[in-house]
Amino acid sequence: MYVSRPRKGGGAPPEKSAGVRLARAVLSAVLRRRGALLALPLIYVSVMLLLVGRWGLEGASPAVMVGVAAALRRRPLQAPGSEYRSSELFEKLWPAMEADSNHTNALMNAWHQKPGHRWKPCLNFNNKTHTDLPPSNGYLIIEANGGLNQQRISICDAVAVANLLNATLVIPMFHFNSVWRDSSKFGDIFDEDYFINSLKNHVRVVKKLPEELLEKFDHNISSIINMRTKAYASPSYYLHKVLPILQELGAVRIAPFSNRLAQTIPPKMQRMRCLANFESLRFSEPIRSLAENMVERMVKKSRSLSSGKYVSVHLRFEKDMVAFSCCKYNGGREEELEMEREREKGWRGKFHRPGRIISPERNRRDGKCPLTPLEVGMMLRGMGFGNTTLVYIASGKIYNGKKYMAPLRKLFPLLETKETLASPEELAPFTGHSSRLAALDYTVCAHSEVFVTSQGSNFPHFVMGHRRFMYEGHSKTIEPDKKKLVLFFDNHKIRWDRFKKHMQDMLRHSDSKGFGVRKPNASLYKFPAPDCMCQKTDL
Repeated sequence: MYVSRPRKGGGAPPEKSAGVRLARAVLSAVLRRRGALLALPLIYVSVMLLLVGRWGLEGASPAVMVGVAAALRRRPLQAPGSEYRSSELFEKLWPAMEADSNHTNALMNAWHQKPGHRWKPCLNFNNKTHTDLPPSNGYLIIEANGGLNQQRISICDAVAVANLLNATLVIPMFHFNSVWRDSSKFGDIFDEDYFINSLKNHVRVVKKLPEELLEKFDHNISSIINMRTKAYASPSYYLHKVLPILQELGAVRIAPFSNRLAQTIPPKMQRMRCLANFESLRFSEPIRSLAENMVERMVKKSRSLSSGKYVSVHLRFEKDMVAFSCCKYNGGREEELEMEREREKGWRGKFHRPGRIISPERNRRDGKCPLTPLEVGMMLRGMGFGNTTLVYIASGKIYNGKKYMAPLRKLFPLLETKETLASPEELAPFTGHSSRLAALDYTVCAHSEVFVTSQGSNFPHFVMGHRRFMYEGHSKTIEPDKKKLVLFFDNHKIRWDRFKKHMQDMLRHSDSKGFGVRKPNASLYKFPAPDCMCQKTDL
């Protein structure tokens, strides 16, 4: 039986204050965990409690007690750039922005050609004809999935694989995607006949399987073996795993065919990708016709202001993109709940898997959050694009558009979209088909003097690659460093002149990075040189 020893001098031990007991508990936890850095805030609170206990709060007013409680509950300060506070900075800087007439005419002077850095399209094919092609080893059937540019990747890779295997490529099928929800077929988006004819000297392409082969598989394409090729497979994988089956059965199917070919492949295969992407995949006539009219209208509207030059912005601030990014803006708790519902609707359970940690603050600091329309507008004004600049917005339906688009319209009143450039009657055949609408945006962006990205995805990568192919190797693209941007947007002490300097430095950086050569494992669709282009000789 345990018996406590009496203290010297007798009497009961003095009662320890709550602050002392808490301090000891915290210190004990620190020593056990050895997490000194994590424990600093707890040590601070403990010391404050000790002081409070020493000074005593007996008799303190209720207001003081409430203030102490609130101070203890207050969240620790976040690292710079963690929170969306751009709207507050805009309110502070707007008077200076509105009064500033000292624009740098950025639209006319954004880009500079470097001597010795100019490129030209150059596919380097031998002058062979379709009669030189050896007998086909069989039919290759692929299923392209995703949005417009994910489909482009699948198609270009299929052309390269068909050439490697000496297979006859069947016009690719498009998988109906639960996110994109576009039922378009290949011929609705791309010019089928042009595709077949432009590839005829390199790859046989047919619109459908021959009747005798369909009979062999009971007129059911699903009966044809699906190879389920691994992602980023090498050419040798196709030669050793796929070719024998193709020769044995006369046809193989690969579904899905998204990212099923390695980035780095032999030059001949890369040139097949080049040919398919930059030449053969021409948009269908209805898309081409309206898109060209839209470009002409943009040029006409900007002719008196900037010699026909305009800015295009790929604004990725649709509801699904905001939800997928797991970033917070200034819509409060209501916005958070709405985004949670959207995530569950589009990606059931993906964001709640065991071990997955979502940190909106870290996402923002790491530059992973889509720029808001306001942030794009502030950046462009800081770079020297005045409020008479004609700006085209390429996007789907902007999340909470009335709220988030208002400040951008305030900064750039001459704002155009598909809906303002084309009539409802012109857009009617494309409504409800996201890939066809994206093709319209793609064309208008490709022909702008300045293209602006706001979030990484296939769309800006393909547009940048096409612009490099068209503009002597220069993408003429503003690709902002969002890790730096969020720090500027979070600095509420910054003056307008300092903000402008930072933005103009960012524009110069984009200009210097406009010329780019593909590095190993980088995308040919974003960096067509040197695989699809040859360097020009400056005279």
